[in-house]
Amino acid sequence: MSQFKEIFDQYSWDEVYASIYAKKALDVERALSKENLDLEDFKALVSPAAAAYLPAMAERSHQRTLQRFGKTMQMYVPLYLSNECQNICTYCGFSMDNKLLRKTLKDEEIIREAKAIKEMGFDHVLLVTGEANQMVGVPYLKHAIELLRPYFAQISIEVQPLDEDEYKTLIDAGAYAVLVYQETYHQEEYKTHHPKGKKSNFYYRLDTPDRAARAGVDKLGLGVLIGLEDWRVDSFFTALHLNYLEKQYWQTKYSLSFPRLRPYVGNTEPKVIMNDRELVQLICAYRLFDQELELSISTRETEAFRNHIIKLGITSISAGSKTNPGGYVVEKESLEQFEISDDRTPQQIATMLKGAGYEPVWKDWAQAYDV
Repeated sequence: MSQFKEIFDQYSWDEVYASIYAKKALDVERALSKENLDLEDFKALVSPAAAAYLPAMAERSHQRTLQRFGKTMQMYVPLYLSNECQNICTYCGFSMDNKLLRKTLKDEEIIREAKAIKEMGFDHVLLVTGEANQMVGVPYLKHAIELLRPYFAQISIEVQPLDEDEYKTLIDAGAYAVLVYQETYHQEEYKTHHPKGKKSNFYYRLDTPDRAARAGVDKLGLGVLIGLEDWRVDSFFTALHLNYLEKQYWQTKYSLSFPRLRPYVGNTEPKVIMNDRELVQLICAYRLFDQELELSISTRETEAFRNHIIKLGITSISAGSKTNPGGYVVEKESLEQFEISDDRTPQQIATMLKGAGYEPVWKDWAQAYDV
């Protein structure tokens, strides 16, 4: 059975790095002249040579986004169920070696959080946990989804990678989308940041989207943690992964996120700093590479940046996010996974969007037509 690992192993990180940094202005111009871009064009658009072409990239990205998505912006919010974790990850507040009070929401607490989120206007919720199979394994997640189905039209999950049959169980219970980030596609750097726990298995995580897609998930979310390694190379491997998945599992929708490393308890410094112009460049590159792709920006980013990026390719934005379990009502003082930057309320975000001529969409794109 085909898996992305077979394609991934044909590539060398160092060779991809050299290829990207060797791109010239002519390569960028060629990519911008094409209607349908390939992976070499994507390399050109994320290369240093493309920085001079950012205005042209932004304008074309804006037009392509309008053509496909119109002036709509999907609103979403995370609901953190647990900060229990059995992995050591150098960049995460939930890491097992951090000495902190652990919390997993009980039924009544889940319902209280759901009601608070519903009152904000949301009809789409993203369930997030640490990676702890015993405390928040499939039975717990299945039960949580069943509890939340009466409250939300769509329920997405960002939890530990699972086996195919486990994903099938959660999809049957009502899970709509699976988000799983590789963190970095650099194998040695991956080992450095994941020294202990199931997450240390690079290839098991790499094959996770294959398992979820085979289980029949409606949507898959991909991404890397920007700051762990060279963002241009990591982004190429993400595009390679996306390209494979879209061909192999064409029935599935795809989304992409751009999390930049944020402060947390423990505070690993980013190896690579991506500035705002570079993040705009990357977002535009993905939009030009794939017009159908949903692109998401979270509250990790500043208010000013999020106000401006909505017109340049983004189709989904979080609002009012809390990154600790029970953060909306139950437990406001427990540890956050990371610090947020944009702390505006959902209604303030909606007002900003309307002021820019955009319509806030409070649930994921309608599922009724896919049944």
